[in-house]
Amino acid sequence: MRLCAFSICHKYGIIIAIDNVSLSLESGEFVGILGPNGSGKTTLLRVLAGAVKPCGGTVLLDGEDVHKMRPKPVAEKIAVVPQNGYIPFPFSVFEMVMMGREPHMTRFSRESPRDVDIVSQAMAATGVTHLADRSVLDLSYGERQRVVVARALAQEPGILLLDEPTSHLDPGYRMEIMDVFKSLSRCKNIGVLAVLHDVNLASQYADRLIMLNQGKKVADGIPREVVTKEILESVYGVEAIVRTHPAVGCPQVMLVPGFRAGQGEDNPAGN
Repeated sequence: MRLCAFSICHKYGIIIAIDNVSLSLESGEFVGILGPNGSGKTTLLRVLAGAVKPCGGTVLLDGEDVHKMRPKPVAEKIAVVPQNGYIPFPFSVFEMVMMGREPHMTRFSRESPRDVDIVSQAMAATGVTHLADRSVLDLSYGERQRVVVARALAQEPGILLLDEPTSHLDPGYRMEIMDVFKSLSRCKNIGVLAVLHDVNLASQYADRLIMLNQGKKVADGIPREVVTKEILESVYGVEAIVRTHPAVGCPQVMLVPGFRAGQGEDNPAGN
């Protein structure tokens, strides 16, 4: 499965959110999208999912224009994990994850044993099996986020679009969820595109990184080509130290606090 975007442009009024961005996502590839707040990351993801029609450009899913396809065929191939998995009704966790099977079911059909098995696997992969009978409204934000991820996995998508999927998760669950996504890309040949704020996390898991700034694509390549001192300081306006991860071998970033700039360790007042 292949998702391609060509010369995507989008505006909100006079504000340019995306400015002539092109990208591709292949089956089995894990791509991370980085950039500061307001750089167009979430808007681009919504355009790729078919939720927002761009002012210019084209998004193709296996050669077919996403914005000319009906919602159900798109949902059979693309699953989205939103940044804020808001859930307004007291569904049980099992019911919530089962909603991911809807694109594969007819209007009046009931879930089959296969549907139940797929939902159970998705819940196990995200660590929410023990919450199956709990109302989603009784869960913590991090638990709800894992339920939303499980619902997306239950869709059995060929393409998985993630908008800050690890937000509000503690470090242990953050790594577990990212391990799940990486395993899906490698073992199930799913194309994964993830918007992330954590540069180090993105560098550890992504095969390729795309850096956005003010709606423009400023870098696209393997992590060591994108996570550089020059690019980070230009895009984020910070002083950065880039080192190699001792275990994984990918670039990792340390930021120099502003209050340390120009100050000796034994002279915090700069006197």
